[in-house]
Amino acid sequence: MDREENKKNAIDFYKLAYEGNPEKAVALYVGEEYIQHNPDVANGVEGFIAYFDRMQKEYPNKSIEFVRCIAEGNLVALHTHQIWPGNDAYVTMDFFRFDSEGKICEHWDAIQQIPEKSANPNTMY
Repeated sequence: MDREENKKNAIDFYKLAYEGNPEKAVALYVGEEYIQHNPDVANGVEGFIAYFDRMQKEYPNKSIEFVRCIAEGNLVALHTHQIWPGNDAYVTMDFFRFDSEGKICEHWDAIQQIPEKSANPNTMY
């Protein structure tokens, strides 16, 4: 298992899907099964593709920055900064599990809107 390759593939997968090509992302990076834990996205590749196709139609000008990428065993964690139309900004943490073939087979995430005010001077990154 190549952790550096998994990190690269997790970023490439997410970027492709986020920027409007989820079918290609699935074809290149997803294995035989895709288990989804985000309650807003249906399980399996069809649910993933439908969700990101809809997000591209509704929010074509969204942007993403990959702040951190961490790998341990067969897991990769991505820490991102996302900006959606209307200047809504979010910090996300996505976790991907890779199968023995080096393909993504499971996903979890946590999403938090970045508040206008903070009790401390630190960024969320």
